[in-house]
Amino acid sequence: MAIQEQRLVLKNIGHIDPENIRDYLGAGGYEGLKKALSMEPAAVIEAIVDSGLRGRGGAGFPSGLKQRFTNDSRPGCRERYVVVNADEGEPGTFKDRVIMEQDPHLYLEGTIIAAYAIGASQAYIYIRGEYYESIRKTQKAIDDAYAAGFLGKDILGSGYSLDVGIKLGAGSYLCGEELTMLESLEGKRGNPRIKPPFPAEKGAFNKPTLVNNVETLANIPLIIARGQEWYRGIGTGDSPGTKIFTISGQVEKPGCYELPMGVSLRQLIELAGGMRGGKSFKSALLGGAAGTFVDESMLDTPMSFDKLREKGATLGSGAVIVMAEGDSVYDILHNCLRFFRHESCGKCVPCRVGTTQLVRKADKLRNGQPGREKLLSEMLRESEVMAATSLCPLGQSPILPVESAIRYFKKELLDGEA
Repeated sequence: MAIQEQRLVLKNIGHIDPENIRDYLGAGGYEGLKKALSMEPAAVIEAIVDSGLRGRGGAGFPSGLKQRFTNDSRPGCRERYVVVNADEGEPGTFKDRVIMEQDPHLYLEGTIIAAYAIGASQAYIYIRGEYYESIRKTQKAIDDAYAAGFLGKDILGSGYSLDVGIKLGAGSYLCGEELTMLESLEGKRGNPRIKPPFPAEKGAFNKPTLVNNVETLANIPLIIARGQEWYRGIGTGDSPGTKIFTISGQVEKPGCYELPMGVSLRQLIELAGGMRGGKSFKSALLGGAAGTFVDESMLDTPMSFDKLREKGATLGSGAVIVMAEGDSVYDILHNCLRFFRHESCGKCVPCRVGTTQLVRKADKLRNGQPGREKLLSEMLRESEVMAATSLCPLGQSPILPVESAIRYFKKELLDGEA
């Protein structure tokens, strides 16, 4: 039996006007917030912990634990912040844009609940500057939420107050990394910070800060409104809930699909209309440029954080770029490496030099120079050194596509033929 979508986060899309708060309210919007405000903040945090929600930005860290750490950090500090990571610069990923453009109140509601849980009085939404519609519709949602009493002073008579503002990025991939994003948010150059300390202790303006992805926050109103046991009943034991996958490449119907965690790559491709033109599957790049190649042996592996990690793959942000027989893995890998070189901020030597060296060695592979086996070994070693010594995830990422491409497609990379 063919698998069907299970839309939770995307349930309102196509059914409500995203710029009309009355439509959102009519679909049950802000019921999660109302319920949260009737609970103690600690109870809201425990509900998220118990739900098993994990960050949908790529790392998969338990969202409730992140809230708890931020809430418990530095007890004497009165200022705390929530920062929404809406930068979404990972190639092949566009799920957050869909939420922001088609149901902006959902993640705004999740932001308010998260801020209430940790006692924050200010939240910022950091949106990449190219997302014009996302910016406009999010601002409209914020304005309407203020007018309806869901933001501002004494929200719904609860005694809790929160202000939310938008901060714009300027197209830097690196600013999707949380600490670099905080530097940019503060008006500084988008360079990574050394960690620890982590944002939960010293984040925005040196205060405890909760940083969450748009899709992560969009799950929170659903969990509070319907209960953590309900949420636990979806997906897998280690990765509850649904995931929005953005599938592109050699499929008939590329786009966003929301499915329970644990769906297989084969099922996802079938849902996307199968392979384009009846071609045979060759590979998929999971997680975007900072992701891993897989071959047909991984078609039936459950796509959850831990199951993929056990097989040396990554779920990442949910991007799935599908390749067919005849497509060149080398070309995709080369594009990834050039992307990393272009986006490196240059602050740390391992990344600044390493990304350049990887592209140079990849160029030699293409040019058919002798000693290809040695070149691949050098690329792998360079990636390992970068992963161990770079300041931020950009320099730590090339090991993922490099190692996985060599693992599954070494013969092709050595022969230079797809």
